[in-house]
Amino acid sequence: MHRTAPPSLPRLAAASLAGTAIEFYDFFIYGTAAALVLGPLFFPTFSPLAGTLAAFATFGVGFVARPLGSVLFGHIGDRRGRRPVLIASLLLTGVATVAVGCVPTYESIGIAAPVLLLVLRFLQGLGLGGEWGGAVLLTAEHAPPERRGLWASFPQVGPSVGFLLANGIMLALSATLTEAQFAAWGWRVPFWIAGLLVAVGLALRSSLAESPDFLGVREHARVPLAEVVRGHWRLVLLTAGALAVGYAVFYAVTTWSLSYGVEELGVSRTVMLGCIMAVVVVKGALTPVVAVLGDRYGRRPLCLFGCAATALWMFPMIALLSTGQPLLMFTGFLVAMLAFISMFAVIGAYLPELYEPRMRCTGAAVGYNLGGVVGGALTPIVATAAAQGGGTPWGVAAYLTGIALLSLGCFALLPETRPATVPDPAAATG
Repeated sequence: MHRTAPPSLPRLAAASLAGTAIEFYDFFIYGTAAALVLGPLFFPTFSPLAGTLAAFATFGVGFVARPLGSVLFGHIGDRRGRRPVLIASLLLTGVATVAVGCVPTYESIGIAAPVLLLVLRFLQGLGLGGEWGGAVLLTAEHAPPERRGLWASFPQVGPSVGFLLANGIMLALSATLTEAQFAAWGWRVPFWIAGLLVAVGLALRSSLAESPDFLGVREHARVPLAEVVRGHWRLVLLTAGALAVGYAVFYAVTTWSLSYGVEELGVSRTVMLGCIMAVVVVKGALTPVVAVLGDRYGRRPLCLFGCAATALWMFPMIALLSTGQPLLMFTGFLVAMLAFISMFAVIGAYLPELYEPRMRCTGAAVGYNLGGVVGGALTPIVATAAAQGGGTPWGVAAYLTGIALLSLGCFALLPETRPATVPDPAAATG
């Protein structure tokens, strides 16, 4: 039986934030490990470059699995409710993450090691593909229309918290262990910690109330994906293309630049992690602030601004990164992340508002996670390949600028969704 008592919005937002933080911790810790250590341990017969590319390829498999997870868990969310999605997706991602920390290296079991890594990364992505839809929808559908952007932004803070937690633990281990200790067992510790975090997340989510929008649907979609594809395929493709730039920028900053800075520029791992983490702190803190602007002025204008700013900033960002100077690198990353949150702070409200409740969990989640395939899965691989040959990696800047222009065009074709009940500031002043 569903609980129908109205929940406290702060409590609901906190539980959603905690859950997304834990799931993204699981997802991010793999990206950091791929940038720092997985290549030599699981692909030792490759050259250093090929090993890094192979590790990033297993990283990308998680993004390929995310749309499949959004289909699977979206079906559950549209047929059975948002709450079951939150529990099942968290459990799946957590178990897969702990298992990654237990996989023997290539030296111990040969080719089975990278194969197991690939399978577990796929399961991570499958779980995370369901997480976003469940967490964001449960919060957005409880929120009042005039404050939906604000409340739906708290699950969007979760990735920042998860990233900081993952990389904070990795940074502490890097600073206290020798290279040999870190390669032997230190990199596994953050994966094992995921088990404790999942237990906390399950406890927080077990008593959440079901979404009123879901309970108010008189006839649930029999096959939500079929209805989405039949009636909203263009919308799904536009949202995927629109969101690609956010993924591309985020993973260029947090994953590719970490590998590039350490391996190509000779910057210490601690310095690179410190720069990236400082930027993510700012991103997380400003996300609710930008979301309030979305409630006030609309979702689409902020998204268009973020895409345009990204397109203009990618070449300066790469130039600043190439200096290897911490303050200049931080500045380059910071402006890129400010452009990023101009878009992703409002996405938690924007995407659900584009779909009707009976197919919302599937439609919003599939569009969101397809954007991850385009922007997230390919970026570390393409950027690593484009950065070869010495000199400033302008090819990376060109690639990111191209993605930004693609997303700008897609956002331009999407409608505004800010509820009409929200006062229009232009009308109020004119």
